Amino acid sequence: MEKLNIKDILKACDGELFCGNENIRVNGFSKDTRTINLGDIYVGIKGENLDGNSYYKEAIEKGAAACIIEEDFKNKLELESIKESTIIIVKNSVKALQDIARYTRLNCNIPVVAVTGSVGKTSTKDIIASGLSKKYDVLKTEGNNNNHIGLPLTILKLKNQNAMVLEMGMNHFGEISTLTNIAKPSICVITNIGTSHIGNLGSRENILKAKLEILEGMQESGTIVINNDNDLLNKWASENKGKYNIVTFGIENASDYMAYDIKENEDNVEYKINILGKEYDVKVPVPGKNFVYNSLSAIAVGILNKVEPEKIIEGIKEFKLTKKRMEIIKQNGITIINDSYNASYDSVKSALEYLKTVTGKRKIAVLGDMLELGDFSKELHEKVGEEVVKNNIDILVTVGKLAKHIANIAKENGIREVESFEKNEEAVEYLNKQIQEDDVILLKASNSMRFGEILDKITK
Repeated sequence: MEKLNIKDILKACDGELFCGNENIRVNGFSKDTRTINLGDIYVGIKGENLDGNSYYKEAIEKGAAACIIEEDFKNKLELESIKESTIIIVKNSVKALQDIARYTRLNCNIPVVAVTGSVGKTSTKDIIASGLSKKYDVLKTEGNNNNHIGLPLTILKLKNQNAMVLEMGMNHFGEISTLTNIAKPSICVITNIGTSHIGNLGSRENILKAKLEILEGMQESGTIVINNDNDLLNKWASENKGKYNIVTFGIENASDYMAYDIKENEDNVEYKINILGKEYDVKVPVPGKNFVYNSLSAIAVGILNKVEPEKIIEGIKEFKLTKKRMEIIKQNGITIINDSYNASYDSVKSALEYLKTVTGKRKIAVLGDMLELGDFSKELHEKVGEEVVKNNIDILVTVGKLAKHIANIAKENGIREVESFEKNEEAVEYLNKQIQEDDVILLKASNSMRFGEILDKITK
């Protein structure tokens, strides 16, 4: 795609050219002067603690081609420092960023895949992008930049790529509506409907409603790809046949793309699938049945974009996980499963089921608080405790006030070695005394629990 010039940007965001040249072209967009590149346009965003507008001089000094500044900051600009610079004034810089991203999207005719769901968004996005990469040059969401700022910044990285895979996250109603109306996806993927953010939304049915906002921006000829084994998505699909183009994937319920003869190995998972009347063997280089579902969505998306099945399967085999997501670390005679980026009941359940299958002397689960569960918090932590028991975990270590509910249920139901701590340091001290050669240790908690601190100190 051709680089945007200032005239395009002014048109897209209804901005005012305060000073400078409307014909210059920009290389990219940045909201952080620490990582800004020569020729980028700097977007000043006002946060809770810092006003990004105030960093305009630093952005110019580092080679910004232009700055987008909010109207409220206009009178604070030092004219002497910007006299040879290009400054655009807007009412709201976040909305301006979103409007420019929408303008960019509407001026490129390429496949855009949007991915949402309660669990597995990032890994699903990654595996879909890997499958599509065998035919397309794919731009994808990096890390977890899936919100009202991260998504538009991702779109604005578009240069020569001819496909996009965008992750869409949310905590409340209306958030995915904003994202999908910027991205205008040609394909929407919903991984599942679980309990993440149930404290904000009140019920799984409301979570489904919030996720389905993704359809508001989907192109008229677009397709929605769903996990047909998820109870709420299965029900929704059966009720909406004919209203939308729906493609399903699953293991248990009859679906358009189904995996069978599944073999769960320690380092990977393998299965067979029939695609367009021909049987194929698929190998996912990450363990766990949940990655069967993720890869099935990649096959569905690839076929919809006319990628040859053999090529999609090749891309799946080469896919790599984002850090902190089912990251297997073997060191000093122990195996650590680092899945500490985030946690919900559904994802902890899957992680414990995988821990049970790994060969090792003892299975140790280190579990922390699951957040944003509201009135459901105690119930869902207790349900995790039941999963600890079902999966025959040898040692349970919990960190945090909420995670004590996990420990209580596990103790009541026969898990002998259970320890609860308030702080990561206490858990580390205990673990370093307990860990033996050939142990397998799972680290799982919400990201704000900072379980990376535990990982760093038990692997030294």
